Amino acid sequence: IFSIVVFGSIVNECYVNKDSQHPELLCIFNENESACSYGIAVGLIAFFGCIFFFVVDLYFQQISSVKDRKRAVLLDLGFSGFLAFLWFVAFCFLANQWQRTTLTRGFSQGADAARAAITFSFFSIIIWVVLALRALQRYRLGTDMSLFATEQFGTEPSASYPGYPGGSGVESTETYQSPPFTETLEPSPKGYQVPAY
Repeated sequence: IFSIVVFGSIVNECYVNKDSQHPELLCIFNENESACSYGIAVGLIAFFGCIFFFVVDLYFQQISSVKDRKRAVLLDLGFSGFLAFLWFVAFCFLANQWQRTTLTRGFSQGADAARAAITFSFFSIIIWVVLALRALQRYRLGTDMSLFATEQFGTEPSASYPGYPGGSGVESTETYQSPPFTETLEPSPKGYQVPAY
């Protein structure tokens, strides 16, 4: 949402006429086209990145490969850190150019939009740092989970699973593997007939 506010306010209200004698549209940030272009570019990158990672988060539980999950989390971490840096540069650049701007009558029309772009670029820094920390926490959680560890299982195809740990916290030596496709030798419960194949 913050990225929409930044690039939307720059596109809609930060290109103004300096005065009635100059019909061309100028960037309100010290007449520096680079400031407006940079703010728009970072806002669009953030917006489309948010959509992409929202979709990745929706389908994250359906990613079966641990390596693919790790790549997705690392990509999220890297992208969030990179965008936090881009928003920091955008905030500094826009604030610096706004400070150097001399407000004429034409430029005063877009002053509120310029201030909004600067303010929301600052808030975006905080949001993307929080998202980067969340991705880092998710990465650490994934590497610490014994669920993803494969060294506890045997490498042979016929190896059995280790036993469930007992109440003392020590693993038992019992294994829990039954032969596949065997019928139980117990009598059938009342009212249930075992189908003959």
